[in-house]
Amino acid sequence: MAVEAVGRAWGAPAMAAAAWRGALWGLLLAVLAAGSCQGNSVERKIYIPLNKTAPCVRLLNATHQIGCQSSISGDTGVIHVVEKEEDLNWVLADGPHPPYMVLLDGSLFNRRVMQQLKGASRVSGLAVAIAKPSPPQGFSPGLKCPSDGFGVYSKDYGPQFAHCNKTVWNPVGSGLSYEDFDFPIFLLEDANETQVIKQCYQDHNVPRDGSVPEYPLCAMQLFSHMHAVTSTVTCMRRSSLQSTFSINPEVVCDPLLDYNVWSTLQPINSSGKVDPEKEVVIVATRIDSHSFFWNIAPGAESAVSSFVTHLAAAEALHKASDVHLLQRNIMFTFFQGETFDYIGSSRMVYDMEKDKFPLRLDNIHSFVELNQVALRNDSILWMHTDPVSRMNESVDIQVRNLLDILGRSSLGANVTLQEAGFSQPLPPSSFQRFLRARHIPGVVLTDHRTAFQNRYYQSMYDTPENIQMQYPEGLSPEETLEYVTDTAKSLAEVATVVARALYRLAGGANATSAIQADPKTVSRMLYGFLIKMNNSWFQSIIKPDLKGILGDVPQHYVAVSSPVNTTYLVQYVLANLTGTVVNFTKDECLNPEKSPNSETEMYDYAWVQGSLDPNSTSRVPYCVRSTVHLSKALSPAFELRQWGSTEYSTWTESRWKEIRARIFLVASRELEIITLVVGIAILVFSLLATYFINAKADVLFSIPRDPGAVAY
Repeated sequence: MAVEAVGRAWGAPAMAAAAWRGALWGLLLAVLAAGSCQGNSVERKIYIPLNKTAPCVRLLNATHQIGCQSSISGDTGVIHVVEKEEDLNWVLADGPHPPYMVLLDGSLFNRRVMQQLKGASRVSGLAVAIAKPSPPQGFSPGLKCPSDGFGVYSKDYGPQFAHCNKTVWNPVGSGLSYEDFDFPIFLLEDANETQVIKQCYQDHNVPRDGSVPEYPLCAMQLFSHMHAVTSTVTCMRRSSLQSTFSINPEVVCDPLLDYNVWSTLQPINSSGKVDPEKEVVIVATRIDSHSFFWNIAPGAESAVSSFVTHLAAAEALHKASDVHLLQRNIMFTFFQGETFDYIGSSRMVYDMEKDKFPLRLDNIHSFVELNQVALRNDSILWMHTDPVSRMNESVDIQVRNLLDILGRSSLGANVTLQEAGFSQPLPPSSFQRFLRARHIPGVVLTDHRTAFQNRYYQSMYDTPENIQMQYPEGLSPEETLEYVTDTAKSLAEVATVVARALYRLAGGANATSAIQADPKTVSRMLYGFLIKMNNSWFQSIIKPDLKGILGDVPQHYVAVSSPVNTTYLVQYVLANLTGTVVNFTKDECLNPEKSPNSETEMYDYAWVQGSLDPNSTSRVPYCVRSTVHLSKALSPAFELRQWGSTEYSTWTESRWKEIRARIFLVASRELEIITLVVGIAILVFSLLATYFINAKADVLFSIPRDPGAVAY
């Protein structure tokens, strides 16, 4: 009993110390748990996230990189609002708190200002506010000579026309999109967020009574670190090595790619080959656009006006009663990636040459391309042809016949077709890629004779307003969808002329007065592709599993994941306008090969959502049979692994980890250092106190002995 008492007496301090250590650890864990639970709320109190922004990202080609990026941990700077050029002096020289994050008025986002900011050590980043209204002098960050070096003109073919020597197509082009900036640049899409930033700047950063602003100051942090560097050759080689030797490869860049959309007036075997003697008229347009900022590519004039007109012409032709009797077939082609050195058209030509496409180049009778047609002066549409190929007499005869048919097709319409001139070269166009392979009679239809009418080419301002789309106030979304604008009427007239000309080119002999494009269809397409994709018409013509592609704000950038929204929608709009509703069940439509006479090698079948039933909230789906197909729009350079090619497009997009922006109040450097030193001191003191308490636990936490316990 005495021994037990001694054991209890000596063991009590150790047990007490263990209990205290357990209590301390429990308290620490409780604090950490509470911190993790409250971390988000603390962050929300410190930072204001900017949710509606668009970054400038890095793109690369065979020789260099363009675009913007931040450091790996994001770039931070004190905000300074620049609304006139004189405000730049504070940022570049006078301001006492560099580096600065510049909030730039959209009207100052030009080459002159950007060259002053580029390379300045006092600038850590840039946030651009959209100018409203659009800059009246125009704004195009694209090149003055788009896709130079990848068209048909070179030192070996029409050298007098190469590098836009004869005609500068985009005179307002600043080339900003093709510069490399070593700091992040973001577009502020929401005026409310822009106002929040300006208010923060007014409250904290504006000098008072001639004195410099005092801390805390309003700051901004931008995250847009890019993984790829130098060029496509470098990044693709690194990605290839990673894929070869690593179990978990880290790809640093991806080729720009998507799909071309094509359809024929008369069905052809999409997996076979068209007979060599069968002639086909190709009508083509591009469906992609671009701007300085990622995923901001409205492309109203540069792309949408053309492919909407093209779709309307396809619908008008399919309604003609004798199209199945035409001597020649017509192929409606919509090219993706044309902004980036003709990705889609160069791939189709490559596939035709390699017998990987149903048509061969020999099958092409003639080529008609629609390219920027909404901004006509005095209703004039210009017909551009290639003066070099027309030096061949047989080609010249065919081109003259083509021009004559187009001219006669415009009689009685509110469209005047005029030839741009024999000495005038072709504008940047997909047709140039076909001419590189073969002398094909062709014409490019535009609203400009020489320089572009479009003052906002490849910019965020190429919006519905740029092509004069106007709606009465107070219309509901459904009423706006159905409202026929003057722009829609104008483009429908162009589509009518094109459809009638194609009918004649295909050998049609009957009167063409019945071939008429529908302005209401054009209105719906303009609304959907420029204002709101998520509308009732688009909802009714797509597959149920694709309804997620219907975002609110349309954009037409080619991207690296495919198919992009624009491609899907062009595919299903074309199927809706030119296809036939067939009496198939859902299972038969999804598996047409099980049904007799479905001719799956000739037709494509799609089970679409259909319109809402007027008496319920459910839809009435149906099956559409069409001749619409997709073909790969990936540059042959990546198929051939020729990443340094000068023949084909080599554009890639860098990968990144995160894109985000936020503002917060930043303390002075001195206060930050004091806070750090005090924090370190508290940490050291805490460690010493913990060590001392742990070492002396048996003394500090001992329990007095029981007086009745006697040790012998």
